[in-house]
Amino acid sequence: MRFMVLAKRNFKEMFLDYLSLGLSIAFPPVLLLILSPIGRLESSFTPTNLAPGITLFGFVMLLFSSAMILAKDRESAFLSRLLTAPLRPKDFISAYSLPYIPVAIIQMVLVFAIAALLGLDTTGNLGLVFLVLFVMSIGYIGLGMVVGSLFTYKQVPIFYTAVLLLTIFSGAWFDLEVFGGVFQSIMNALPFAHALDASRDVMVRGAGFGDIAIDFLWVLGYTVVFFALGIFLFRRRMLE
Repeated sequence: MRFMVLAKRNFKEMFLDYLSLGLSIAFPPVLLLILSPIGRLESSFTPTNLAPGITLFGFVMLLFSSAMILAKDRESAFLSRLLTAPLRPKDFISAYSLPYIPVAIIQMVLVFAIAALLGLDTTGNLGLVFLVLFVMSIGYIGLGMVVGSLFTYKQVPIFYTAVLLLTIFSGAWFDLEVFGGVFQSIMNALPFAHALDASRDVMVRGAGFGDIAIDFLWVLGYTVVFFALGIFLFRRRMLE
């Protein structure tokens, strides 16, 4: 558990970045408050439909923050000194990932609490929705480890923007079937659309785990791949 010392340091760094932390926690609920009135005119913008998409929007911000701190440390003397410590690549990736998990939980709770006040209507098990979104949050953090290991901190915002657009076009604000064709197939090859579909199937149709198992496995599979790739890329950086 030696990596916990580094994890505590990274937690302090995250906490001291008041602007980034505040935006990550506060902006998704504010966005929900801004967009939900449109639900009176367009069903895609009801609190029930918006909550999962806005939650994923918040997770993209965690990807950005986690990738930035890793990329900055990787380019500084700080991480160079740490590489002499008896820590394995997976220890480093764990230490840079763990601080963001509590923030992801806070994001989910806040978004769904605000959605409940705005008229969230669900027929399924919210615990199952939280499970899907929680695994997806870890996937975003894992993708942040990939980005932070691969790119410089000046390049991270470019990738962040790309993932943000992919999340939005995966059906965060609207029904993906509107586009159909090749575009829909591309989005369905990524985990974001599956996380949204599974969450909404539970909330709107009362689906159980068996009904969303395939979508959940897509999300879980990508999460595992992101972390495995992050560890591989970080190990390669250590050897350079």
